Amino acid sequence: MKFSSLVSRLDGSKGKWELHLRVREMAAAGEDVIELTLGEPDVEVPEELKESAIAAIRRGRTKYAAEQGEPQLLEALAEHYTARVGRPIAPENVLCFPGTQTALFAAMMTLADAGDEVLVGDPMYATYEAVIRSTGATMVPVKLKPENGFRMRACDIAPCISARSRVILLTTPHNPSGSILTRSDIAEIANLAARHDLWIVSDEVYADLIFEGQTFVSPLEFDAVRDRVVVVSSISKSHAAPGFRSGWSIGSKEFVQASVLLCDTMLFGNQPFIADMTVDAIRMGSSVVAGMRQRYSARAQRLERALGNGKTMLDVYRPQAGMFALVDVRRTGLSGKEFARELLDECGVATMPGSSFGASLDGFIRICLTAKDDAFDEALRRIVRFCDTISPQLYGAAGA
Repeated sequence: MKFSSLVSRLDGSKGKWELHLRVREMAAAGEDVIELTLGEPDVEVPEELKESAIAAIRRGRTKYAAEQGEPQLLEALAEHYTARVGRPIAPENVLCFPGTQTALFAAMMTLADAGDEVLVGDPMYATYEAVIRSTGATMVPVKLKPENGFRMRACDIAPCISARSRVILLTTPHNPSGSILTRSDIAEIANLAARHDLWIVSDEVYADLIFEGQTFVSPLEFDAVRDRVVVVSSISKSHAAPGFRSGWSIGSKEFVQASVLLCDTMLFGNQPFIADMTVDAIRMGSSVVAGMRQRYSARAQRLERALGNGKTMLDVYRPQAGMFALVDVRRTGLSGKEFARELLDECGVATMPGSSFGASLDGFIRICLTAKDDAFDEALRRIVRFCDTISPQLYGAAGA
């Protein structure tokens, strides 16, 4: 059978989730496993949002929706971003989607074409490569350095720019590292984008999960790129509502007018009852996000205390935000994929190999911070025991 070239460009992307799929099968079979793979919030959708969606269904909000998004949701998001970025954002700057992933896909399909180049930090979220390839564009990895906290910087981007460059894809807060771009970082990237006539697409789905003492900044705040920035986000993380698939993009009026043409062919509008629920979510704020911030930050600290500071052969990079932490396993003599597979096989703890997020993380694993406290702490004990079984000769050889 013959399929489109698009399918061929996406081939292999599923392999990144191999261990996650395997641990789900093991759990379904009744095996004693702890899942630290997927960024699933550790609380249920707030009851008030469930009731909002149910009430909207009962009101008959189940017909076709407006192509750009329901007017009341466009207005709520415009008000929200006006307050957040300190400059006017109008409903004409908002486009609604089923989740951040769809918003990102549509943004890339709107901005990039075959022969173009999209610059993205390595490491990156696991779906980015496939999203970029789907457009026919070439992904240009920009290595994010551990010594700089895995922050994407203009000085790292500049050497990668060519005549074919069209888009810089940012993630702040970053997945998988949990780093946050500073105001200075973004100002320099914005000036670079303006000089080279580049778009900036900013994935900000973790913007409300900033840990204490940290500050979030969006490129939407910078005049130099105000008409060339597209922000994508959703209520999936902030409101613990990933299954509702309610997201959006924020961009110039011209971007929205161009992208809505794609939405007509792909979506033909979203679900009105979910739009009504999202209006309530945006206007009321999240009743669960403060608790998630506190718990994820506390778990990151416990992770560092248990595994870092010379207690094992592992080096922990404490995140500034989000749901994940990176752990360097290179001193064990194992690759990240080898470490993750053996940890699952021998101890029943599932983590994500760093290589799922880019070539620069071959010697890392990503640990999710959303497991309940008892399970998370048990996973840490199992990881410590696993490290104790690794030959000290390997430790000496790797650290020599």
